[in-house]
Amino acid sequence: MTHEEIWRALDALAAENGLSASGLARKAGLDATAFNPSKRIGADGRARWPSTESLAKVLTATGTGMADFAALVTGMAALPRGRGGLGRRIPLIGLAQAGGEGYFDDGGFPVGGGWDEIGVPEVGDPHAYALEISGESMEPVFRDGDIVIVSPGAPIRRGDRVVVRTQKGEVMAKELKRQSARRIDLRSLNPAHPDYTFDLAELNWMHRIVWSTQ
Repeated sequence: MTHEEIWRALDALAAENGLSASGLARKAGLDATAFNPSKRIGADGRARWPSTESLAKVLTATGTGMADFAALVTGMAALPRGRGGLGRRIPLIGLAQAGGEGYFDDGGFPVGGGWDEIGVPEVGDPHAYALEISGESMEPVFRDGDIVIVSPGAPIRRGDRVVVRTQKGEVMAKELKRQSARRIDLRSLNPAHPDYTFDLAELNWMHRIVWSTQ
């Protein structure tokens, strides 16, 4: 467990509640600057941990269990299986279908009538959607039949698992390895498959995966 993973989990928790890092701090009754980037590095230049008290207040304020937060630290939270009876319904489509025309608008948001629906825990992003994995190309991280919940509005950092759509219509789930002002490097989740490098102009959009069935 690293400092970066803890702070990334806090950012993810904020995004899933429709908040900024400052908004999350205020919701927990903390100073609005408590989770600012400047507070994540000490005066000596070393990375700082958020206090245990701050974490406890955040978890209480958002109704998040310790196990759920620990899952966010690893970059993935567990979504209960089943397609109903949860806090909200969002669009669902197969990953293999997502490369077709008519499922996303120019901004990468789901459109059209070809989507199914799935019940999920509350996700703050109103544009969140779900993709059902098919095949073995993303094993062992995602397996055939797993469902991933994708948030177009969630912040993305190196090491996050993402879904990207290329200008050619390819849709793939990868891990963000590196991003510069012009290029993006993606790591394949299955080590038997190659990594990818794209010019940013080759991509329509990139969205972060925030939940999955396991």
